[in-house]
Amino acid sequence: MSDEKFTIEQVIWVKPWSRHLFSFAITRPAGYRFSAGQFARIGLELNDRLVMRAYSIVSSPFEEVLEFFSVIVPEGELTPHLQHIKVGDSIWLEKTAYGFLTLARYQQPAPNDLWLLASGTGVAPFLSILQDFEVWERYQYIILAYSVRTAQELAYQDKIQQLKAQFGNDGAQFTFLPIVTRDPMMRLHQRLPQLIASGQLVDAAPVRLDAQHSHVMLCGNPQMVEDTKELLKAQGLTLNRRGVGNIAVENYW
Repeated sequence: MSDEKFTIEQVIWVKPWSRHLFSFAITRPAGYRFSAGQFARIGLELNDRLVMRAYSIVSSPFEEVLEFFSVIVPEGELTPHLQHIKVGDSIWLEKTAYGFLTLARYQQPAPNDLWLLASGTGVAPFLSILQDFEVWERYQYIILAYSVRTAQELAYQDKIQQLKAQFGNDGAQFTFLPIVTRDPMMRLHQRLPQLIASGQLVDAAPVRLDAQHSHVMLCGNPQMVEDTKELLKAQGLTLNRRGVGNIAVENYW
């Protein structure tokens, strides 16, 4: 395997969130560059073969480490092994970051309100974006809707509140909308597409979803992304192409 394409980094810490979710951080090599919202390709050497997968980066582009958020897929090729990593273990990292789920893709309509719609580990790139000063300066409203199945899976709540406290006073008005689909006692407890179709998601936000001023980013379960994308298109929003349009979707599944 060519060291021109990869570096070997070390695990700095591992944090379990639930039986199926965990976060971890690895060393960041000198010269590694990425934009908030992009993903890295990381992997392990298993049976003399390098198994790589795409992982959105949780970290700010200015941090000295690379943080990731992972779900354990029992039948997967990588995560059954990745879940057992320990501090000091080696992780392969491709030297180039990828992806277009970044603020740079939006030129029209002009920035006003940004909707970050995530399910599960799809919240990762949005956490990176929210740690970038640019997003707070560009937008008047930022809405993060984060959908999970159970309350235990609602990771990074402290970090989200810290970001609101750190940036929200002088910049955009920030609204966090947690969604727990298996808890009927939660204010929002249906899938994101249903909440949009019924109007409940918009009713919980300070601004309306509108083709004239809304930017929408989607990341998470592929079915959620597809259903939500089609529903938004039916409401008049358009896919972002060459900088024009409302809806941005990451394609690394």
